[in-house]
Amino acid sequence: MQYLDPQVVKKMYSALPASYEQAFTLFGRPLTLTEKILAAHFAHCMKVAPTRGQTYAMFNPDRVAMQDATAQMALLQFMQAGLKQVAVPTTVHCDHLIQARVGADSDLAQAMNENQEVYDFLRSATNKHGIGFWAPGAGIIHQVILEKYAYPGAMMIGTDSHTPNAGGLGMLAIGVGGADAVDVMAGLPWGVTWPKLIGVKLTGKLHGWTSAKDVILKLAGILTVSGGTGCIIEYFGPGTKSISCTGKATITNMGAELGATTSVFPYDDHMFKYLYATGREEIAQEANKYVKYLTADPEIESSPDKFFDRVVEIDLDKLEPFIVGPHTPDLARPVSQLANDVKEQSYPEQLRYALIGSCTNSSYEDMSRAANIAKQAKAKGLKVKCGFLITPGSEQIHKTIMRDGQLEALESIGGTVLANACGPCIGQWKRQDITPGETNSIITSFNRNFQKRNDGNAQTLAFIGSPEIVTAYALSGSLSFNPCKDKLKAEDGSLVTLEPPAADDLPTKGFVSEDSGYIAPAHNGQQISVVVKRDSDRLQLLEPFASWNGEDFIDLPVLLKALGKCTTDHISPAGVWLKYRGHLDKISDNMFSGAMNAFTKTPGAGVNVLTGDTASFSQVARYYKDHNTNWIVVGDENYGEGSSREHAAMSPRFLGCNAVLVKSFARIHETNLKKQGILALTFVDPKDYDKVQEYDRLSIVGLKDLAPAKLVDVIIKHKDGKSETVKAKHTMTAEQIDWFKAGSALNLIKQQQEK
Repeated sequence: MQYLDPQVVKKMYSALPASYEQAFTLFGRPLTLTEKILAAHFAHCMKVAPTRGQTYAMFNPDRVAMQDATAQMALLQFMQAGLKQVAVPTTVHCDHLIQARVGADSDLAQAMNENQEVYDFLRSATNKHGIGFWAPGAGIIHQVILEKYAYPGAMMIGTDSHTPNAGGLGMLAIGVGGADAVDVMAGLPWGVTWPKLIGVKLTGKLHGWTSAKDVILKLAGILTVSGGTGCIIEYFGPGTKSISCTGKATITNMGAELGATTSVFPYDDHMFKYLYATGREEIAQEANKYVKYLTADPEIESSPDKFFDRVVEIDLDKLEPFIVGPHTPDLARPVSQLANDVKEQSYPEQLRYALIGSCTNSSYEDMSRAANIAKQAKAKGLKVKCGFLITPGSEQIHKTIMRDGQLEALESIGGTVLANACGPCIGQWKRQDITPGETNSIITSFNRNFQKRNDGNAQTLAFIGSPEIVTAYALSGSLSFNPCKDKLKAEDGSLVTLEPPAADDLPTKGFVSEDSGYIAPAHNGQQISVVVKRDSDRLQLLEPFASWNGEDFIDLPVLLKALGKCTTDHISPAGVWLKYRGHLDKISDNMFSGAMNAFTKTPGAGVNVLTGDTASFSQVARYYKDHNTNWIVVGDENYGEGSSREHAAMSPRFLGCNAVLVKSFARIHETNLKKQGILALTFVDPKDYDKVQEYDRLSIVGLKDLAPAKLVDVIIKHKDGKSETVKAKHTMTAEQIDWFKAGSALNLIKQQQEK
């Protein structure tokens, strides 16, 4: 089956020379790859070159991708807005709702039984609205996108923070919230502040135990989880040519862990070969005709400091394998230092589980390198010393590694193969080996390792490495083991040294690529009914949020003052709550359940200032809502980092949040708040965060004069009756202020549809 229309791609490529000439004239200088792709997707002609970090620009993306957890709310919003058919190619991928329990077949069957209502909804809604549907078990969204839909020079938005995975195939692929996706599906332009650019120069070649994963793990340690905020990371230099296409995708996938808008690699022979191997020969041949427009201008590499806001250089010849964690993906160190950290920090040395796969590391090359280690182990009589779980990224990968023997090798040392789904990476892991609250260590090849991320247990310490390194750790069962130099003891007492893995990046026999789980939409779906039962606890039709009443926000109680890291996992946890992603009322019961209360230093609960009682944040918010009292949230640095889940904005809005005032925001979450009609404000002076006390009432005044770049006054009224005024800033454009006034961006779309 042909998933991409080559004629559409050819048309886009044929327009690149003209868009390049216009952009070259606009900027008056050589262009980075990022600038070329952005300029090729301008929704409106720009007369003045954009200013990085300031100019708000509008684009026309080529396609939209959604996974089943986020697609529910996005489709409900699409329906609420009265929209009929999507205006750009769109797909939904069922990968998030499959819980890892026993193994692939039984877990998939269990998921089909438990989630049938949701799958039926998604299937009927996609069929009605012209959206492609990938059934449960077909694969993880980002791996399937890479295999079927991505191509160099294109732009895509996706309702998942790891959408940048497609940057490994030269695409600007950007994670967004569902409301942004609705805009694009409706045929409207998508907007973002023109990003700053971080250039990462790669020199040398990967070797030995070192893999593409180690590039991004090292970079995470350099830039930290907020270092990429508001930026696109562009890779360049001779080292890029030594990394496979899927290796590049691993690197761009985890750019989300740095807060980056997206990441991208220049087109090269590895991408050509991958396109060819995955059935996109016409597109591969066409891309070869337009290499000039799918790579940066030569001057960029020779003088990068002139064109990037920051340049980081990584010498692949000197790069060691890295391990990051626990609890954050930027706590990075070479494998050689891990044993010392384990000792100094008293991390549990014994590993309970090792897990490989996920959207980040489930390619043919990843599985083959891990299988190479497994084959060495089997030959020496070694077995894993802890639980060992394997998640293939797609049915195509699953069938191919089954044919070529990698799966057998991994199972032969004690591995268990899970369904082609996200599973433990996103909290869909039903563990039986620990009790709640038990401190333990695991190691994964995933992308995120926040507390509770994998198994819902805050005391699980999750470390991250490459699949081959994780496999080696599974054989040792100890975090103090160094696969690069330490020996393992075989059953006969002999000492075994593992050799660095070697594997092909693409199968020599080609991929097993028969269609697996794709269902095309009806040509005319207007007669199709999408049913949402009134008594359902999984799905709920949306009611519009109230429009702004034109008045200032006066005496708002502080529901939460968040201390430290407050990710979207803390605001709206996944795990067991995934089942309620299509039911706004139900899922709002998890609101802020993981957020740390700055006043009590405990998570998930705060004081009800109307009663003096302490309860969960959602209970307090519901009480306020019942008593017509709206409220505000105060937050720390990089508030809302992590997953793109818009429930972290929709639940607060649903339960009465008027504003969120923080030291700084993560990009996607700030946009999600604005889309839902919540004022997203930042302290002009971050030290003003310290002025907010538990029983304070905050007033946001002068809202009738709200305007782009204009500061806002926030009056803090303390319990003792004293008041002080602090300044707050916002990033709203004139259009986004209209979202606020209308009550949400969705309300504005509906108003425009009804005209």
